[in-house]
Amino acid sequence: MPQSLSYLLTHIVFSTKNRAPVLNATVRPALHAYLATVARNVDCECFRAGGVADHVHLAVRLSRTITMAQLVEEIKTSSSKWLKTQSPDLASFAWQRGYGAFSVKPSDLNVLLHYIDTQEEHHGDRTFQDEYCAFLKKYDIEYDERYMWD
Repeated sequence: MPQSLSYLLTHIVFSTKNRAPVLNATVRPALHAYLATVARNVDCECFRAGGVADHVHLAVRLSRTITMAQLVEEIKTSSSKWLKTQSPDLASFAWQRGYGAFSVKPSDLNVLLHYIDTQEEHHGDRTFQDEYCAFLKKYDIEYDERYMWD
């Protein structure tokens, strides 16, 4: 086969270190745009980036030329450096070490976009930990809670 073709739609989720609620409403729009730009700069299509004060969600079509780990490392490293320049309050900013990446059917893209767009509503009564554990259960991913949070 002379071409390599793929369509890998992924929902990526990661938190600030210790789930610190440091991503205030002022910085979030620029951060979300930055995250999408970083993904696009490595040939991934970012349909949406969003989130709340302590975590982010991205809807990304993974390029056939990069691994998920490479993409997340690039996004987290670049955005962490960028965030530190945005405010003295963010000078020691850090993301959590891990991340979640969940496959999504292309026909469910609009559902995912709506989910990302309504994060403020979801987190009126639900913590990041509850949301993340629900994803792990939905995707039948085994985990040990002792090693989940940093």
